[in-house]
Amino acid sequence: MVRRDSIWKSLDWVTIIIYLMLIVFGWFSICGASYDYGDRDFLDFSTRAGKQFMWIVCSFGLGFILLMLEDTLYDMFSYIIYIGLILLLVVTIFIAPDTKGSRSWLILGPVSLQPAEFAKFATALALAKYMSAYSFTIKSWKSALMLAFLILLPMTLIILQRETGSALVYMAFFLMLYREGMPGVVLFSGICAVVYFVVGIRFDQVFIADTPTPIGEFVVLSMILLFAGGMVWVYKKKWEPVRNIIVGSFIVLLVAYLVSEYITPFNLVWVQWGLCVVVTCYLFFLALSESHWSYFLIGLFAIGSIGFLYSSDYFFNKVLEPHQQIRIKVLLGMEEDLAGAGYNVNQSKIAIGSGGLTGKGFLNGTQTKLKYVPEQDTDFIFCTVGEEEGFIGSTAVLLLFLTLILRLIALAERQQSAFGRVYGYSVLSIFLFHLFINIGMVLGLTPVIGIPLPFFSYGGSSLWGFTILLFIFLRIDAGRNRRLV
Repeated sequence: MVRRDSIWKSLDWVTIIIYLMLIVFGWFSICGASYDYGDRDFLDFSTRAGKQFMWIVCSFGLGFILLMLEDTLYDMFSYIIYIGLILLLVVTIFIAPDTKGSRSWLILGPVSLQPAEFAKFATALALAKYMSAYSFTIKSWKSALMLAFLILLPMTLIILQRETGSALVYMAFFLMLYREGMPGVVLFSGICAVVYFVVGIRFDQVFIADTPTPIGEFVVLSMILLFAGGMVWVYKKKWEPVRNIIVGSFIVLLVAYLVSEYITPFNLVWVQWGLCVVVTCYLFFLALSESHWSYFLIGLFAIGSIGFLYSSDYFFNKVLEPHQQIRIKVLLGMEEDLAGAGYNVNQSKIAIGSGGLTGKGFLNGTQTKLKYVPEQDTDFIFCTVGEEEGFIGSTAVLLLFLTLILRLIALAERQQSAFGRVYGYSVLSIFLFHLFINIGMVLGLTPVIGIPLPFFSYGGSSLWGFTILLFIFLRIDAGRNRRLV
């Protein structure tokens, strides 16, 4: 006979208590952010606080229903849920009204829902289902392509809805894939892509001394040569090819710089192009002569890096919208637009700074009460916490989120099935991405891409989306104790 402990005994109540605390603190923050002088009825459904209270009550009911379902149902219907949300994303592109430049909201009478928020848990379930199959191996090309398809399909559909920020959240799944054995070079390549983009864009119009050499291109191409040599050492542990690549490139560049500085000025990037060609051919030669494909893959990494460097310039200038370009330029210090693209972040930092150590107190914030901070109860809700509760309150909120993250790691690691572990790390990755980007953009450390702070930002879609993500995992975790007696 199959017997399992009572669901209420098996639940992780620590996580549920953290969830409830975040919900409560988030609601009070929305009360503070949306409060108008003289208005004390926070439960009035015509106010933002009243509407959020309704969403919170509904989320409690939603969480209860998710806990009452058998945990095996989430495994059984993973693909059906994923396909259903994909179809909903497709429909949204065509029937959603234009809202602030995006077509991502479905209007259902008095209620507006954003399917992109719910597609996160559907994608997490589909990935967990696929990766828990007996025949799955992450190092297989077939498996890698299928994983990329499951992640990039909803991501592409959300981009078509003109919701770039929500689409970028799906990149968080690669953190889970790294935990499940994805080669570290893939994660390293992603980090390199970010560095190449930032350095290349930021220093594209800055030149070395009196030479016509742009620092951005020069530094990125130098990093490509250095990384190629470093990867040869990591994977092959042979000093001779490393010396030939790194030391040889350095000597050639040094001679080229001296010629450009003291004889005739020319662009050192031309020399680097030649070096990249020579190094790539050298790696391919080693791959053929020693019959080691590692050299060939490193050569492909170098070619891909160069291609990304020059395609990123096209992407930045031709693909990104003007307001997105300005946001990135402001973030990188290329422009200062305190009255335009940098206004939100500037006002947010003023609000947080004005809170001081202990804050101005509940409903006493001036920056937020006078509506200086746009989107202060949604994407920029954390500035309300900083102004009203100060450094101490902000630290307490961040520590509470940190506790939730650490708890999710513990729960994911104790799963006895691959399905539960993969889904748990997917939930963890999504929460981490939202926290890092949202807090970062409020403090001016990351671009403003418009994603909510979990359990704090106003809106039913995000609250329900995070609740579904978390409570499905809690139900899966509670079901791990199923045993035969």
